[in-house]
Amino acid sequence: MSYFGFLLYFVGLPFLLFLFLNRALHSRGKRLPAALRAWPSLPVVGLHVVLALIYTTPWDNYLVAAKVWWYDPSLVVGITLGYVPLEEYLFFIGQTLLVGTALLASARLLPATDLAFQSRHLLRLWSAGSSLALSLLGLLLLGLGPAKVSYLGLELAWGAFPIAIQLAFGADIIWHFRRPVFWTLIPATLFLSGADALAIMAGTWTISTLKSSGVTFGGVLPLEEFLFFLLTSAMVVFGITLMIARPSHQRAAWINVVAKEAQ
Repeated sequence: MSYFGFLLYFVGLPFLLFLFLNRALHSRGKRLPAALRAWPSLPVVGLHVVLALIYTTPWDNYLVAAKVWWYDPSLVVGITLGYVPLEEYLFFIGQTLLVGTALLASARLLPATDLAFQSRHLLRLWSAGSSLALSLLGLLLLGLGPAKVSYLGLELAWGAFPIAIQLAFGADIIWHFRRPVFWTLIPATLFLSGADALAIMAGTWTISTLKSSGVTFGGVLPLEEFLFFLLTSAMVVFGITLMIARPSHQRAAWINVVAKEAQ
């Protein structure tokens, strides 16, 4: 299976499906809940595409350069930017668009909570601290662990840190909108992991057995690949939710006021 074939069937077509679904729902009066309309949703999704490219590019190039994973040169078009083929960059873009539009569709379809938003400081502290601990664990694995935990350490250090920032700001906001968050994050992770397993079996790309833990699902999908899709999908889902949620803007305004008073 060529990398472009993978992108077409497992990213492009599902994205078009969710784009059409959002348009159909909007035309039938199914708008996003008022609490999720602080900013226009599609530009926010577009912004996350840019953020995904900026944040993932150096990390993924390092993975390929360090032989953590590699691709079959005969299954890509041959355009390489750094160490990574063009299709990989298109995947960063496609995954973000797919998960982002799936989140918007979920928010349109699922009934909004009737409960008023309640700030939960302990939830923010506990969840952000847990995520930060995972990032530090990743650094520890990289510094002291054997080669077989290289991939795991790299993705925990890289992926858990921005999630810790998101949770520190708005874990309670994410929890308030947990219905669309959950029904986007879990299906997206499972779908992309399944597609990844098919690509591995087809030889589109290969994960190093020397630099991964050896723990697999179904004897095919490495644990690290599942965690990759969980972490990256969480970054997108959490980030978009926080940017379009009105409680986020109210909190940001309050932080700005406090900062000005402190000066």
